[in-house]
Amino acid sequence: MKLFLNIDKVIKETRVTIEGPELDENIQELIDFIYGREQQFLIGKKGEMQHILKPDDIHYFHTENVHIIAVTETDSFILKEKLYELEAMLPSKKFIRLSKSVIANLNQLSRFEASFNGTLCVYFKSGKKEYVSRTYVPAIKEALKLNRRKVE
Repeated sequence: MKLFLNIDKVIKETRVTIEGPELDENIQELIDFIYGREQQFLIGKKGEMQHILKPDDIHYFHTENVHIIAVTETDSFILKEKLYELEAMLPSKKFIRLSKSVIANLNQLSRFEASFNGTLCVYFKSGKKEYVSRTYVPAIKEALKLNRRKVE
């Protein structure tokens, strides 16, 4: 990788250009860093109480009726954000879409099982489970590097 830095007082606005043959994980990390996508905390509601949640403690987010629920090891909290907003603000190296209604923290996965219909069942460290729809299976496999070696 080559880096070019040009500091010039004539330039009015900071501009970052990244060039490469493909969007790989290194480039995605740079993008996440530049946009500050390392969300420090989220606010979740449980009853009348507002709780400060660290994204690393959240196992997954899912939709339930009209609410977005953040699930931790021991509890669940209602968030104001929509799933697409969470997906945009959370680091893509740590959080990945499992289906239209679920975003998972990759660091909180413990195991998974392949289903006969092409989906995956993902288990979290908390013991809870969610299903990966077929549309998102290739992205999960890539994120977990499951395509490294084919078993004959």
